[in-house]
Amino acid sequence: MKRLLIALTVVAAAAFAQAPAGGGGRAGGGRGAPPAQAIEQVKPGVFMVTGAGGNSTFHVTNEGIILVDGKLPGDANYNALMALIKSKSDQPVKYLIVTHHHADHTGNNQKFLDAGVPVVATENLKTNLVTYESNPKPAPPSVTYPGAEYRIKLGGVTVELHHFGRAHTSGDTVVFFPDAKVVCLSDVITTGTTDPLIDFAGGGSATDWTNVLAGVLKLDFDAAVPGNGPVLTKADVAAYKAKFDKMIAKARELVNKGVAQDQLLAQLKMENGWAPRVPKVDEFVAELKAAK
Repeated sequence: MKRLLIALTVVAAAAFAQAPAGGGGRAGGGRGAPPAQAIEQVKPGVFMVTGAGGNSTFHVTNEGIILVDGKLPGDANYNALMALIKSKSDQPVKYLIVTHHHADHTGNNQKFLDAGVPVVATENLKTNLVTYESNPKPAPPSVTYPGAEYRIKLGGVTVELHHFGRAHTSGDTVVFFPDAKVVCLSDVITTGTTDPLIDFAGGGSATDWTNVLAGVLKLDFDAAVPGNGPVLTKADVAAYKAKFDKMIAKARELVNKGVAQDQLLAQLKMENGWAPRVPKVDEFVAELKAAK
């Protein structure tokens, strides 16, 4: 699939980049100035903005823009994102969907709320923010959905919000644009880093993650925007699921063999080539045992 890379970048100079703490998650740039933002066309009317946090995606409609994820906090990051959106459409942002609670996705919630833009997320995301340690702490969403699915309609476009279960966190939303056949995966898949991060403190799950990927693959898409990294195909997502399933199977085998917890991740990495990033291995082991 061809993708048009627009040679338009906005440098987020003097930007704030505080790594999320407590609840875990990547800051999308670490301390210091985050990477410059750049825009790429995924499909006609659908664009991905990289840098300064997790990938953001927006869909232009004839009544406004639906935006997915709002970058790390700070005026520079927010202004750069809005400038890139304006480079493609004069329509206002009408909805911001945030895919999980980490600040590289939710850092500018308050700015959008102040501009009168509804911020939409799972009820679990709102709950996770209560105990999430981040400075500044992201503002809670103004619209939440408690179930497995929620829909937004704007300008003849329907966007589907799916909560397929726990994966990176307990509040993950997979965003699907059926008209464009584009799905936004957030950190259910990240290709800009190596191994998957399971935020147990934020309600994440290693063993349920594969069910989330299975739910994604039931959607009719041909382009997938990951939490970080380039746009993927459906075949790429299927390959990621196969790799994840293999990792879980191998981890369970090592646990059953009695491998010590302090050696588990290193041995899993050595034998499987892939291991999850978990703050406490005992939580990972307990979940593997409980899921037998």
